[in-house]
Amino acid sequence: MALPVYTTLGQRIWHYSYLAFCTFVLFFLVAPLVAVIPLSFTSAPFLNFTPEMLSLDPEGFSTRWYKGLFGICDQDANLSTMCTDRWVVGTQNSFIIAIASTLLATFLGTLAALGLSSENMPFRRGIMALMISPLIVPLIITASGMFFFFAKVNLVASYAGIILAHTMLGIPFVVITVTSTLVGFDKSLTRSGASLGGSPAYCFYKIQMPLIAPGMISGALFAFITSFDEIVIILFIGGPEQHTLPRQMWSGIRQEISPTILAAATILVILSVLLLTTLELLRRRSERIRGITPH
Repeated sequence: MALPVYTTLGQRIWHYSYLAFCTFVLFFLVAPLVAVIPLSFTSAPFLNFTPEMLSLDPEGFSTRWYKGLFGICDQDANLSTMCTDRWVVGTQNSFIIAIASTLLATFLGTLAALGLSSENMPFRRGIMALMISPLIVPLIITASGMFFFFAKVNLVASYAGIILAHTMLGIPFVVITVTSTLVGFDKSLTRSGASLGGSPAYCFYKIQMPLIAPGMISGALFAFITSFDEIVIILFIGGPEQHTLPRQMWSGIRQEISPTILAAATILVILSVLLLTTLELLRRRSERIRGITPH
């Protein structure tokens, strides 16, 4: 957007200085990706740019590490320990745990948001603070508390315990997004539906849910990516069988650094970008539904 003609010299200097600072911060955040993504296509079993890569020689690039990530072995697999099914198993477990915890977090978080949006709800502020506390309390403290609690109910080293733990981490995102959506919701719509004979469940599914769906989906996406990238909870609660993709990356860094880790990181970056793009599209759709024109 061009600056108005009446802006002073000082305002112009401040504006362009602010843009330069934001560009520098953005570059500082994105710069690691500039190195990670090309290195994931290296043909060498080392984390450095080879002379072939710097000279853009096609022989310096390879998809062998992505093949190893998906358990596809080739003749060059004997050069490293990349040819293993632990990456495939970890990815499958991550998706299963993330999907299950996302469904639970979306269901429970939406119910909590509906209750917290009611004016007749007692102690709303205290309950809201308790619901979003996993976002405030350091994760290692939360994981420690979960470990001692789940150990008493025999949920440590089980998929059920990990799913419940990830659900607790995802609920705050759903509560926040759905609550913010309910702020602009016209409650006279549900009252009109009730006056016409609709049951509370019918009014929710036919009137309220379609309007708050963008907030629910946004919270679900945040809960999914939080569960998919989680490593601290797995280290505290998970056992040897609960092997996820972040745990495999952590083990790979500790034992043997391989470009396969960079291939997994690249896929996670692409997944995060797709989810953020989806969130932005949902935000714009929500603004159009609510009659808000973005500036």
